[in-house]
Amino acid sequence: MDIGSVLQKGEFTREELVFLLGADATDRQLIYKRALEVKEQVVGKKVYFRGLIEFSNVCAKNCFYCGIRRGNQRVDRYYLTEQEVLDAAMYAHRERFASLVIQGGERTDRQHVRTITSLLQKIHQQTGGEMHITLSLGEQSEEVFREWYEAGAHRYLLRIEESDRELYRNLHPEDRLHDFSVRMEALDTLKRIGYQVGTGVMIGLPFQTLEHLANDLLFFKEIDIDMAGMGPYIEHEETPLWEHRDALMPREERFNLSMKMIALLRIMMPDINIAATTAMQAIDPIGREKALKVGANVIMPNLTPVQYREGYLLYDDKPCVDEEADECKNCLEARIKLAGDEIGYGEWGDSLHYKKRSES
Repeated sequence: MDIGSVLQKGEFTREELVFLLGADATDRQLIYKRALEVKEQVVGKKVYFRGLIEFSNVCAKNCFYCGIRRGNQRVDRYYLTEQEVLDAAMYAHRERFASLVIQGGERTDRQHVRTITSLLQKIHQQTGGEMHITLSLGEQSEEVFREWYEAGAHRYLLRIEESDRELYRNLHPEDRLHDFSVRMEALDTLKRIGYQVGTGVMIGLPFQTLEHLANDLLFFKEIDIDMAGMGPYIEHEETPLWEHRDALMPREERFNLSMKMIALLRIMMPDINIAATTAMQAIDPIGREKALKVGANVIMPNLTPVQYREGYLLYDDKPCVDEEADECKNCLEARIKLAGDEIGYGEWGDSLHYKKRSES
């Protein structure tokens, strides 16, 4: 195949995606160049802040890759107080972030659900409805998704982590709490309710092939996502997948493959929002800026109180765990300018794709 001709298409077959994902150091620069052109033509040079609040590391699930899995007994569990969440939200409002992400372990008990509902209502009251809120709190019932939507949640990120059923089973226990079909149904439900819906995958997993990743990209297109959050898989020593660490590709290769995934998704779905995830920076000190240069347009400054950051290590070597909110914001401002972009302060930065989808 001729890489230049393939890149101009925008619509790729599975075979073409495998070819592009296997691009060498020279050819991948052509992919990055094309992705940046598409990004600037369609979503522009603005980057939107989503202030990240890691609400709790208490989780009912036991996923084999995750550092806060229920079975990890070496984690100090925490649950932010209402005031700690509201303080972080008001900081974001003062700094004109305009958007928050409330992320946490997966729980479905009624006390947890009521707490999130109350926080959504209070954040909207205290910010005069100016703050858009993304939730990333796992699978819930349709009733709960609707409750949170009516309380003021606008976006929902529910990462599939791997769109292939067989590989999904290798990453999770085989029980009712880790059912691929349930996760798929949850994504459908979120879209039907009216959320801006996001998902994503880990890149460089054990057992994962370029064919898997090509299928992941086609999966995003098929289910018509509005936003994506994905990045390199980074192993955690207190997880079952740790035993496969010697079979992993080097971290630098996982990073480069993640860059190609971001770039190709931008070309395939030009008007969605794509996050430059923290995992990119865990491998490369300027990984998030590099992600912006190949198609990402969202960054999430961490607003979680510093004393809790060590408790939310989904993977080893997570960066910025000791940075206060101001330090994180100032650092990211500099990084974004270095990447040649500007911050959309005071703007919700809703997915253009969602707007088109909701109007059709």
